[in-house]
Amino acid sequence: MKGLLKFITCGSVDDGKSTLIGHILYDSKLLYADQARALELDSKVGSREGDIDYSLLLDGLMAEREQGITIDVAYRYFTTDARSFIVADTPGHEEYTRNMAVGASFADLSIILVDAKKGVQVQTRRHSRICSLMGIRYFVFAINKMDLVNYDEETFNNIREEIYKLAGELSLENVKIIPLSATEGDNLTTKSSNMTWYKEEPLLTYLENVDIEDDNKEEGFYLPVQRVCRPNHTFRGFQGEIESGAIAVGDEVVTLPSKEKAVVKTILNGSENVKEAYKGQAVTIQLDKEVDISRGCVISKGANINISNLITTKILWMDDNNLVPGREYFIKIGTKLVVAEVKDIIYKIDINTGEHLDAEELVKNEIALCDIKISEKIIVDEFKNHKTLGEFILIDRITNMTSACGVIEKITVGDNDEDKIQTNLDNKLKIVKNQIEDINSGTITLIVENGELVAIEKNEKIILD
Repeated sequence: MKGLLKFITCGSVDDGKSTLIGHILYDSKLLYADQARALELDSKVGSREGDIDYSLLLDGLMAEREQGITIDVAYRYFTTDARSFIVADTPGHEEYTRNMAVGASFADLSIILVDAKKGVQVQTRRHSRICSLMGIRYFVFAINKMDLVNYDEETFNNIREEIYKLAGELSLENVKIIPLSATEGDNLTTKSSNMTWYKEEPLLTYLENVDIEDDNKEEGFYLPVQRVCRPNHTFRGFQGEIESGAIAVGDEVVTLPSKEKAVVKTILNGSENVKEAYKGQAVTIQLDKEVDISRGCVISKGANINISNLITTKILWMDDNNLVPGREYFIKIGTKLVVAEVKDIIYKIDINTGEHLDAEELVKNEIALCDIKISEKIIVDEFKNHKTLGEFILIDRITNMTSACGVIEKITVGDNDEDKIQTNLDNKLKIVKNQIEDINSGTITLIVENGELVAIEKNEKIILD
């Protein structure tokens, strides 16, 4: 049996996400008899004129059933003969984008549903971009409701070209495109007789066989410390989950941020003494000498992890209140929670085109590249190198609500604000130059005051102020 696959379903409202997963569970006989019977009875008073409404298996909230949409993230666990799965069924409505981002943060693979009648929509682009932002590298674009377009191959081919274009814009890797009908069951668990022109495997077969292990490897061993265990005066152990690599008794490790070296004396997996421990295990590590470690520190070996307080990040803003540079938030990276300030919005990203736009503030559901200054130097890394130390959330200091989630794109080692101002100015000038590429003649003058672009002049006429 292959390893556990964690995946997410997303797409626009009413694209059939809940129906797709519900139908797979039903067809695969992965429901208890009473669940199947309850589904059949509930469907009789539903919106499908007595036919089974498979979405009811996942839309558990009363508000969801009344509206016929998903609001909360619904998690389901199931196992076939080939693999075990955890699926997060996420809402499609723009209002609940933050819920969808939560689901994406845990997943290895994303199933993005596209309505065959509508093609690629704004939410398709937004969800694809968010999944990519969250580090998902495997994408299945499920062209749903093929029964409503008479299983037309040309319709599928046209949408497939749209998806390939989108995948190119976002640099998506490992893209699979499958035509199906979540309601009728075409190409879900078995190949459809209605689309003989589609020669590849159905959705469930692909999910059972896709190999994601190689893409999850990170350099070295590291364990973010969650708790220091002191049951008595003779024992001091450091507890946490191993995020990458393996550790053995006798290994020399480095503690961060103090950069002290020590040797692993004992490893406890639960209450059992073990010689080795691996990624995914929650352990207690005892070292051979006293070192400066508390919650938020990291024990590492060969991981090449950075320490900094200046990071360039890509964020999804999720707060109802706009983001304005200069405001302070709590930032949580790994097991560390400290104060941080959003220093600058370098640019925001147009959801439809991917264009980089100048911005003074962000509104809910916008994505942007931002500079963040943390109140102290902590253990961080680029998301592409070490996921747990490269992803974060921003928390409102008054309401305690999660205001943003994001990933670290670049780390600045040191604390030279003048260099950062110049770098940000250069980035903003690039954006402005891109916006005026259609100006083919004349002299363009950029007016800069105190490190900020205040105007653009062409032939002594101000064209941007």
